[in-house]
Amino acid sequence: MPELPRFTDTALAMPGAVYSPFLDRLDDHPGPIYPLHVGDTWMEPFEGGRMQDLTVEANPGMHRYVDTRGIPQLVDAIVEKMRARNGIACERDNVLTCAGATGALACVAGACVKPSDEVLILAPFWPLIRGIVQAFGGVPVEVPFYDRVDSQEAALEEIRARTTSKTVALYVSSPSNPTGRVLPEAWLTAFAEFAREHDIWLISDEVYEDIVYRGEAFSPARVAPERTLAVYSFSKSFGMSGNRTGYLVGPSEAVDQARKLGTHTFYHAPTAGQIAATRALESGHAWLESARASYREVAERTARVLALPEPGGSTFFFLDVSQRLDGRGLMGFLEDCFEDGVLVAPGSSSGSDYGDWVRLCYTAMPPAQVAEAVDRLAARLAP
Repeated sequence: MPELPRFTDTALAMPGAVYSPFLDRLDDHPGPIYPLHVGDTWMEPFEGGRMQDLTVEANPGMHRYVDTRGIPQLVDAIVEKMRARNGIACERDNVLTCAGATGALACVAGACVKPSDEVLILAPFWPLIRGIVQAFGGVPVEVPFYDRVDSQEAALEEIRARTTSKTVALYVSSPSNPTGRVLPEAWLTAFAEFAREHDIWLISDEVYEDIVYRGEAFSPARVAPERTLAVYSFSKSFGMSGNRTGYLVGPSEAVDQARKLGTHTFYHAPTAGQIAATRALESGHAWLESARASYREVAERTARVLALPEPGGSTFFFLDVSQRLDGRGLMGFLEDCFEDGVLVAPGSSSGSDYGDWVRLCYTAMPPAQVAEAVDRLAARLAP
């Protein structure tokens, strides 16, 4: 076989299996599988917002290209939502619809991060953000945070200790994936003021803004709109992850640059997904209330069984399993869980300091199946 042309160092350095190392072995597993490794919901979207509900007669052109900013009715609905829900003075030129929040964050990185620039990432973090920064030549700087910082002063101290002349952005997730922590308004305000003081971008991942059980989601763009790049998604709030529709809200100058990146990668978010998203903002809120109540019940039971604090929001638990590891390390523990049919994500995907942790999503399957998976996991964690 002839030798292949070279690959980039960036691609070669990226992990191929971020969420589970066992995906290629699923077909050979003899028993039931409980996939709690990827953040998703088992629930179908509300009636009226499913693909089967969309017709060409009602939505002429739904299979064609549209404006790269987004279909006008969705952009207008987002503007109104940002004003009413998030308290932000938003206009159409502050909005960009994207191929999911993942696409939005890639556009942000491509617009704001050049090779060797450093991005502060509060850890543990959403597993894909590190690779997104690396994909554009940036340097992800992990800031140990969600599992160990207990005051605003300590939080700022951790951030300042890792800020250099190369720092161009601070990435914050609240409610947090993977810890479920909802950061107080005062903390997020302090982070916005820090970004302004150091003349850097604040990348605010607000994908789980609607999945909050305690506390309240706060948008730091209310404090520093001129430097906050906020990212949202219809995947989590309305059970539409497969539609790949999210959006970016920020200063118009930054959105214009991000739009260039979107145009040259995914061109625009899927047209049908945008139509469904528009319907979600119009009439999906009863579904969201029901889903959130269901998620909370599962979260409370999971916390009891695993002897963990109840999360403030999002759809995850992040567990320290170091006391149950043997000479095989975390891979051995994950292998044991896989034997039980339970897939959980390795903590190292959420930060270099978390090689003895695992992440599980408690909304990826119906509640009864999640309960069975959690019971199996608890048995593995028992002394």
